[in-house]
Amino acid sequence: MIKVRFAPSPTGYLHIGNFRTALVNFLFARNVNGHFMLRIDDTDEERSSLEYEEAIKEDLSWMSMNWDSLERQSSRLSNYDDALETLLDKKRAYPCFETAEELSLKRKGQLSSGKPPVYDRSALKLSDSDIADLKSKGKKAHYRFLLNHTDVNWDDLVKGPSKYNMSNLSDPVILREDGRVIYTLASVVDDIDFKVTDILRGEDHMTNSA
Repeated sequence: MIKVRFAPSPTGYLHIGNFRTALVNFLFARNVNGHFMLRIDDTDEERSSLEYEEAIKEDLSWMSMNWDSLERQSSRLSNYDDALETLLDKKRAYPCFETAEELSLKRKGQLSSGKPPVYDRSALKLSDSDIADLKSKGKKAHYRFLLNHTDVNWDDLVKGPSKYNMSNLSDPVILREDGRVIYTLASVVDDIDFKVTDILRGEDHMTNSA
């Protein structure tokens, strides 16, 4: 069965772009007798609110876009923790200790040298003892996913065969230093666990697709 999802964050009211994404997913699912899932991406505890979640559901209902299932990321935090541990075990994720200011200086230096602002993977040089020492000093780690620097190819139902060179991207942060999971990890875990078959979203998410 075809299964799609609309995944708004309850940090504000829906705007026209959100409605467009929801409508395309809903109509696609209904056209093929598929499943339309509403997923509330509420891992940002500080900005998320029940008021906005209820408003999102009311707006979709007003548009007669009735969902077949409802999921909340806040109820799946242990799943994301498990996924991170698996990635660490497989050496596909690694801790980093640079501050936002330090990362900003690195990017400025790269840009001034005419280089793309891609993370230099300096944290991969840290030994286990280096990491333990930094943590003992109270340093908080954020975690990145280790990309393969190869071309990624996929068939886009709208744009056709698509390709992206991963060496043009920084290893994405998947967990903040405050322990909050990032969309790039949580969304992939959810799509796998809930067996989402097709993802319809804006072109600005092409790099996320890669």
